[in-house]
Amino acid sequence: MFQPDLLRGQTLLITGGGTGLGRAMAERAAALGAAVGVLGRRTEPLEEAVAAIRAAGGSAAWASADVRDPAAVAGAVDQIEAALGPLTGLVNNAAGNFLAATEDLSPNAFNAVVQIVLNGTFHTTQELGRRWIERGGGGVILSIVTTYAWMGSPFVVPSACAKAGVLAMTRSLAVEWATYGIRANAIAPGPFPTEGAFSRLMPEDMAQKALEAVPLKRFGRLDELADLSVFLLSPMAAFINGECVVIDGGEWLHNGQEFGRFTDLPRDRVKAMLEALKPKR
Repeated sequence: MFQPDLLRGQTLLITGGGTGLGRAMAERAAALGAAVGVLGRRTEPLEEAVAAIRAAGGSAAWASADVRDPAAVAGAVDQIEAALGPLTGLVNNAAGNFLAATEDLSPNAFNAVVQIVLNGTFHTTQELGRRWIERGGGGVILSIVTTYAWMGSPFVVPSACAKAGVLAMTRSLAVEWATYGIRANAIAPGPFPTEGAFSRLMPEDMAQKALEAVPLKRFGRLDELADLSVFLLSPMAAFINGECVVIDGGEWLHNGQEFGRFTDLPRDRVKAMLEALKPKR
């Protein structure tokens, strides 16, 4: 579908790029000619992602940082640019989420998600935006949100609040920074099975119901989301700015709120299910 040099000359930073959706986007961008920097907290998956890209003939580097720390973000960007050259694009993919009854949330639990998703996205976006404005060459921002960014959803209130903020920031900067040649867009994925995040948010006995809620009767494939991301990052999408593209097989139109179906169950069962999904320490 795409020319093999579609992203030639671009240098991208992908947060949360060591696993799941982030790694899929990183590998696809590198295969189309981009130099790719991946950023995350855990070094092992970052090293594995970079090794896979290089083994396939691509150019990549990694840096470890916590996106909640703006100084750490700045240092990681310095490290990536020293290895690959000036960045031209950013994919805000780093996230945190868990299912919980809102009345049981602690302030720290709420803040943990908002700090990663909203504050972390702001830190990386502002860091790259400042550099692009100073250099005068423009840039492109792509943020991964979700359909409940505008709909809301029970049991993921911190994430819903944070993703709504990211979407508002995307649309705000699409106007504010357009004068600098910077585009800002978002993708709202539906259910895409990945190791880790998907299993934490989709109990086994609910997965079939989730599948039935998608009009196309299947979950998304990582290559489908990766292809959408490289299109929006590429010159082919040069006039797309401030848009949020949904890729969910029609789920949100059919299903309403993402985790709304949980309210069909007795609340004590829901809470027991949520408790069982908590990471074992």
